[in-house]
Amino acid sequence: MFKKEETLDFLTELLSINSPSGYTKNAIDFVKSIVDGLGFTTEITPKGNLVVSVEGEDTSVTRGLSGHVDTLGVMVRSINSDGTLALTKIGGPITPTLDSEYCEIITRDGKTYTGTILSTSPSIHVHKDASSKSRDIDNLVVKIDEKVSNKKEVQALGIQNGDFVCYDPKVQITESGFIKSRFLDDKASVALLVSVLKAIHAGDVKPKTNLKFIISTYEEVGHGAAWIPEEITEFLAVDMGCIGLDLDCTEFDVSICAKDSSGPYDYELTSTLINHAKRLELNYAVDIYPMYGSDASAAQSAGANIRSGLIGPGVASSHGMERTHVDALINTFKLLVAYVEN
Repeated sequence: MFKKEETLDFLTELLSINSPSGYTKNAIDFVKSIVDGLGFTTEITPKGNLVVSVEGEDTSVTRGLSGHVDTLGVMVRSINSDGTLALTKIGGPITPTLDSEYCEIITRDGKTYTGTILSTSPSIHVHKDASSKSRDIDNLVVKIDEKVSNKKEVQALGIQNGDFVCYDPKVQITESGFIKSRFLDDKASVALLVSVLKAIHAGDVKPKTNLKFIISTYEEVGHGAAWIPEEITEFLAVDMGCIGLDLDCTEFDVSICAKDSSGPYDYELTSTLINHAKRLELNYAVDIYPMYGSDASAAQSAGANIRSGLIGPGVASSHGMERTHVDALINTFKLLVAYVEN
């Protein structure tokens, strides 16, 4: 039922579309075009979230599932006197991993310029602290691939404060099944949700209840699914699973989160997900994520009267150069199907 190549092709294309929080229209339009082609009813909320409606066997109950298409990023904070760009973070990227990344600067009038994110001490032959200098956001700049040497020349290009700077996801899929890319959080889960919709369309998956699939656009900054349709009474966020320290999750598992920084997820729903994973003999892990929030926790914080849960494929090196494996996608897909059909 899981169509690996189709899912990976969709994921690769989605990863190639720049979509930091606040600049997600192109990614949402891409997902919408695919889902519209399946014949489902879709709408885009004023906030920019995509909502896909699916009719189930029991039309008196509506459950929600979400994944977020927005990613981490950076933005022009100001233009320096030497023609480089000072930056501010969007979300929480691990800034040392941004040093030497190729990027694109997108202006408000639709122009795109290329550049490189660099340390302010970028040369070992010039700067004594080239290796030791902190790579925090205040010590990183963008060097634009244009003949500019001062602020006025940069402004003449149409670049201004508040322009988005998008960096290369560097997507690679290995023969051994590893998927290496930035922004697997959470485009891998969006790909899985679209794969579930395709399986429903094909008749391979039969929803037990009405479903609302929400593709959110501001999760990385904390309020992606703060609003959800009122008819939703149960909400499952599909996001990345964390790996490291005392966590059990690996890059081959589906993660079931029992608690994150917002508190515990619904006991009955979490237990049901665990039981589905056991019954299907999936590779899964149950973990606690103390430095994590989701679309479901955003909805609850905004006052939604729901019970909620959180699952997702295990992703290593989150908010840096991320990696997962096809096995994690398969295990997550199977758990999603079990959830939808029961």
